[in-house]
Amino acid sequence: MYSYFIRRFLLMIPTFIGITFLCFTVTRFVPGGPVEQAVLRYQQAMAMGGEGGGGTSNTEMEQGQISDEMMESLKAIYGFDKPFYIAYGHWLWRVLHFDLGTSDTYSRPVWDLIKEKFPISIIFGLSGFLLSYLICIPLGVWKAVKHGSAFDTGSSVLVFIAYSIPGWTAGVLLLMLLGGNAFLDIVPSGGKESGTILEGSKLAMFLQKGALVADLPEAISKEFPKLEKNQTINSSHPAFKHVPADKRFNLKKGSHSDLNIIGRTLDTMWHMILPVFCYVLGMFASSTVLMKNSLMENLGQDYVRTAFAKGLSERVVIFKHALRNSLIPIATGLGHMLSIILAGSYLIEKVFNINGFGLLGYDSLIARDYPVTLGILVIGSMLKLFGNIVSDFLYCLIDPRIRFS
Repeated sequence: MYSYFIRRFLLMIPTFIGITFLCFTVTRFVPGGPVEQAVLRYQQAMAMGGEGGGGTSNTEMEQGQISDEMMESLKAIYGFDKPFYIAYGHWLWRVLHFDLGTSDTYSRPVWDLIKEKFPISIIFGLSGFLLSYLICIPLGVWKAVKHGSAFDTGSSVLVFIAYSIPGWTAGVLLLMLLGGNAFLDIVPSGGKESGTILEGSKLAMFLQKGALVADLPEAISKEFPKLEKNQTINSSHPAFKHVPADKRFNLKKGSHSDLNIIGRTLDTMWHMILPVFCYVLGMFASSTVLMKNSLMENLGQDYVRTAFAKGLSERVVIFKHALRNSLIPIATGLGHMLSIILAGSYLIEKVFNINGFGLLGYDSLIARDYPVTLGILVIGSMLKLFGNIVSDFLYCLIDPRIRFS
């Protein structure tokens, strides 16, 4: 078994090189890259600058033309001055040294951008993944036990309808119905937290105590030079403890950061309702069908018939014997939990304006920000490759009949 996993780890190297080389080559030849966009911005700026002048001399008509020297400089800036195979070698060498480059759009290291967005997508993706398992396993078991009944038929119709609707499409419809745009105003229209807590809202009761910066002692104000005199701070700010007790008051409005821990938790959960539902919609349908079919297959095995012949009750046979073996196909999918932050998150995060890993990849792809796009490709590829190995390991661990020798 050890030799099998060693081979799998070694095979990750050519697989990773193949994936990244193909995608890197595409970025070199696809039209509308960063060089073309820089040229277009220059020509638009020159055209706008020439609108105020009069006349149509040849010199003015030549405005916006890019010289060969300027074009070569732009190619050098964006790394397009070398053949693609040499550029790929340089890029791969930097990746091996954990350097993903600098974003053309944000002018920041790609690693910093990814580290900021990663936790947000993990919270939403992991919540949807776990919730889908909590739904699909009991539902699949009940459908197998009640196979052919009205419940099985009706739930199958709902499951396949859910399977046929992409999560992001359902998100658009639910936002229209429940987000206050057309009918009801029950859930937020997007984001991961409230930007403003209005006076009299349901979250206003969870606002912390606050104080004006002007009421701070002069010596303390000098320690926090970024604070303005008319600014309000909450009780979580380190300077708040220096405010006199008679100057403190209950905040009537504020932002997400002004809420106490209970309020912040409720606010985040409120914003997670629709996105997590859309994550679950795209995952639980196939898992439910897999759970049902796996349990029904095991219920037809000889060891189950033998257990019934010994006089064991249906509950004991199903939940003690058949269910354990039926969970093997479901449990092996846990290995792909590593890459769940990427599965369907691009469009779902775009619809709900969740500033996470998926939205970063979507915006970077649209803006032709290739350092960020390739950085996300590196993370996604490694998660997927490691997830496949973890799935094989779980399969071997759960089912003693499987050996990779």
